[in-house]
Amino acid sequence: RIMPNNNKESIKVVFRVRPLNSKEQQQGRQIATVAHEKEGVIEIQGDATKRFTFDAVFSDQSTQRQIYDVCAAPVVQSVLEGYNGTVFAYGQTGAGKTHTMEGQNEPSSKGIIPNTFEHIYDHIALNSTKDRYLVRASYYEIYNEEIRDLLSQTPQRSLDLKESSGS
Repeated sequence: RIMPNNNKESIKVVFRVRPLNSKEQQQGRQIATVAHEKEGVIEIQGDATKRFTFDAVFSDQSTQRQIYDVCAAPVVQSVLEGYNGTVFAYGQTGAGKTHTMEGQNEPSSKGIIPNTFEHIYDHIALNSTKDRYLVRASYYEIYNEEIRDLLSQTPQRSLDLKESSGS
């Protein structure tokens, strides 16, 4: 997530352990990572245990709301104060990016995107008498070196990637 310049760091790296899905549970699989949330450490158990430190980590028991409150709400608040903000989900297929970003239809299972819109529109409802707002959002997927605009009328169409040496 990207934060305004008044924070010590602009980019925070966060790790979430995805809960096992029902198929994985039926197969008797077990989670091989342990989230030490207070220390910001992920421990991968195997032949040799490895530890990695992040700005924040979340276990498979973490709620969608906890993820939103720590990872996205500060970015959204900064956007409401006039800064640009980005929340970027990265990981291999099946890692839980869609679950984290979109979630489910039940209120307690909403992901970052629906919680973000709720946060923005609640803010607007409270402040609309004195301020005017223009809300713009982008929702892109980069997969197999193809970029798709998921809010487009034709999200299956790939976008062109262009480079500029001027920036």
